[in-house]
Amino acid sequence: MKIVGLMSGTSYDGVDVVAAEFGTAGDTLRMRPLGHRECGYDAELRERIGAVLPPRPTTVEAVCRLDNALGAVFADAAALGVELAGGRADLVVSPGQTVFHWVDGGTVHGTLQLGAPARVAARVGVPVLSDLRSADVAAGGQGAPLVPAFDALLLAPAADADPGGRPGGGVRAALNLGGIANLTVVAPDAPVLGYDVGPANALLDAAARRFLDRPCDVDGARAAAGRVHPGLLALLLAEPYYAAAPPKSTGKELFHAGYLDDRLAALGEPVARDDVFATLTELTARTVADACARHRVTELVAAGGGVRNPTLWGRLAALGGDRWTLRTTDELGVPAQAREAYAFALLGWLSWHGLPGALPSVTGARRATVLGSWTPSGPPYGAAPPRPPRRLVVLR
Repeated sequence: MKIVGLMSGTSYDGVDVVAAEFGTAGDTLRMRPLGHRECGYDAELRERIGAVLPPRPTTVEAVCRLDNALGAVFADAAALGVELAGGRADLVVSPGQTVFHWVDGGTVHGTLQLGAPARVAARVGVPVLSDLRSADVAAGGQGAPLVPAFDALLLAPAADADPGGRPGGGVRAALNLGGIANLTVVAPDAPVLGYDVGPANALLDAAARRFLDRPCDVDGARAAAGRVHPGLLALLLAEPYYAAAPPKSTGKELFHAGYLDDRLAALGEPVARDDVFATLTELTARTVADACARHRVTELVAAGGGVRNPTLWGRLAALGGDRWTLRTTDELGVPAQAREAYAFALLGWLSWHGLPGALPSVTGARRATVLGSWTPSGPPYGAAPPRPPRRLVVLR
């Protein structure tokens, strides 16, 4: 079956669109990528998204208007995905734009994604799966990260591999460097582990908007021109989130522009602009490297916008040294810039077949859950529509 996957992350810079064809051979799921595109948000929509994100106050009216504006964008993206699928798809997975992840004392009580899935279904005429996180939250989980289900299958050992799962053995891990960095650890004879590590690009992008009036530090140029400020780095690394044990998840409700402002103010001394970027880049690299060292990772497969930042990539490679090999998911056939969208397409395949998509060992849920809510575009797949009724009889 052909599935269109959409993804808009915590960087809220646009929608990644993919199409993939799935089939099975025994206990192996085969995915054929059919193409991917990036649909960027315009400046006005990015500003509207930023205006509802915590800690800013908002209104129900603003949320409603944004929900429908995003739905129109996701509908266009889904239509593009159907084109990538050859003009026909069986379903679309549209997880929406996360605007709030309600975490209190390490427990997730709720999560909110916007994107008007009915608009998407109306545009493409196929069922749409959305709201993928809520079922896991209702089962006591974090609702995030969800991509580890994809990573666990992608990094699973082949039948002829050694017990370590790859030639030479060891612990494999998948890393996403989006707005938030999340890690999936696939170790031999152990449950899959996955969690949000830290801010990845979230604070870097906040600094770029503040100091450069740009969405990001392109190619890590400003970070490369600066030097790490030891005092600021120590203050940032003191964040309690890093020391908390998984399962855990985070987002812009913690790592936002105000968070950076507070740390700079607490430092009590000026920091050169480029040094801020260098320090934030080191923060991301250091928190990821610490997590990899904690789990004794020997192979790190990375994806997300951060792999295009040569300064960040260089620091990850340097901190890894000879402890782990570092490469991108492109080498496994999954474009690094579209990994999460392909992962959500796979989650759609699982939900369509009534299979769980969240891993309790990752999210901390009491049970594995089938993810998402379906927005139909007509009768269930393959079913003939019934004749419309003309009257109702109440049985006694």
